[in-house]
Amino acid sequence: MSKKLKVGIIGLGRAGNKMHFSEFKGFPEQYEVIAGCDCDAERREAAVKAMPGLKIYECVDEIVADPSIDLLTIATRSADHVAHSIKGLEAGKYVVCEKPIAVCYWDALKLKAASDKYPGKLFIRHNRRFETAFSHIREILASGKLGNIFEIKLRRHSYQWRPDWQTIVSCGGGQLLNWGPHLIDQALQFLETPVESVWSDLKQVAALGDAEDHLKVILRGTNGRLVDIEISGGVSIPEPIYCIHGSLGTLVCKDEKTIEMKYYKAEERPTTVSSSGNPPLEGGFGASASPNWITETIPVKSSAGDAPHRIWLYIYNAIMGIAPFPVTIDQAVEVVRITDVIKAQSKIQDVR
Repeated sequence: MSKKLKVGIIGLGRAGNKMHFSEFKGFPEQYEVIAGCDCDAERREAAVKAMPGLKIYECVDEIVADPSIDLLTIATRSADHVAHSIKGLEAGKYVVCEKPIAVCYWDALKLKAASDKYPGKLFIRHNRRFETAFSHIREILASGKLGNIFEIKLRRHSYQWRPDWQTIVSCGGGQLLNWGPHLIDQALQFLETPVESVWSDLKQVAALGDAEDHLKVILRGTNGRLVDIEISGGVSIPEPIYCIHGSLGTLVCKDEKTIEMKYYKAEERPTTVSSSGNPPLEGGFGASASPNWITETIPVKSSAGDAPHRIWLYIYNAIMGIAPFPVTIDQAVEVVRITDVIKAQSKIQDVR
């Protein structure tokens, strides 16, 4: 029998007060938010205005001890995610941990140990795993339409004079820990094999703190596939969000609304091989024939109906034993491991 889960939100800032509250409202049959917690009085007041009747706590220990709460979401600052998640698990609650799950690999391993101790209780909010465009593109790649995929480019570009704690290293700020977990998680899914090597570069371009706001990361899988990630608050003209190259053609998604493809069918590929002899004097450098290109422009639409907010439905179904949750703790820990490799090999360069 289904059950409505009683929810408490720890951290009532932009994620908790804005994203989590609004997303839960989309699943009234599955969830009821009954409590919130924040050490900041202004944020507690804002939460009560947003959701009258909400039980409000100032201390994490108090909300964790509330016996009426089934599930806690951890939306505090990044450096607190592990400690607050473990408190919830030890209190017997289901716990949903925001990204990044940890600011360093060793803390991620602590969270994994707690997850292993309380199996089936911890869920990771890697909600961009369920982006409609990401889901749709993976379906296209699985169809083989683009042939052997050899390079994938993931982009999130903007230009912001950002002044908040998310731009300060000592607060766990920087794009590597902000958008980084989302795109690294997507990249690992696109690679489809373990990571063989990591190359990275971090820069300060526009943000007003001391953390990186522009990063480039290239992951190479053991299958030879590359994923090129670029996240920036310092790029004024954005590149397409997805660009994927395969042996039979290319896919581009500029805005998560439309997918463009240009490809040909595998059976058209010439069976002849190159000659070491002299080429004809006429005819240029190309072959005598070119592909019969197929071009498609299609709307983004996932057959599974995926969208980022639907992560809450996947979490609910896992708790109710309907289906396993697609994001595993091991996958989330690998994201943090890659993040630590990037931090270790790349000094932040200030180009402001």
